[in-house]
Amino acid sequence: MRNQIDLLATVTVLGVLEQAYFAMQVIYARRKYKISPPNTTGHPEFERIFRAQANCSEYFPIFISLLWVAGIFFHQGTAAACGLLYLYTRFQYFQGYTAAAQGRLGPLYTSARVLWLLLGLAVAGLLAHFLLPTPLRGWALA
Repeated sequence: MRNQIDLLATVTVLGVLEQAYFAMQVIYARRKYKISPPNTTGHPEFERIFRAQANCSEYFPIFISLLWVAGIFFHQGTAAACGLLYLYTRFQYFQGYTAAAQGRLGPLYTSARVLWLLLGLAVAGLLAHFLLPTPLRGWALA
């Protein structure tokens, strides 16, 4: 069973580590600009770091859900590759946003496309699972 989910588990752990990195950047920015919780405003650089982290956190549950459904019902390797691309684009988004608000746009659009792709793979896999006869389902799990 493990070899059927090993790639998905790996991408999930990498995603969690990325989220932890983003959260640490907020902590460092709070210290640098002397902004104590629960305040979320202050220096513009802090505000950009805070928003970048919050935005990435807001989309993380959607990403993880689609990653696993696409990986289990469509194809683990394809979903994992999309997952790595998503994590890379979110890292680019975070880096771009912390530098300047406009720096987030390109990676934002790319990460959204990857989420739509994962959604499409998940839906295709689920449709195959529920609508195709059992012998024809194998293409989606290979």
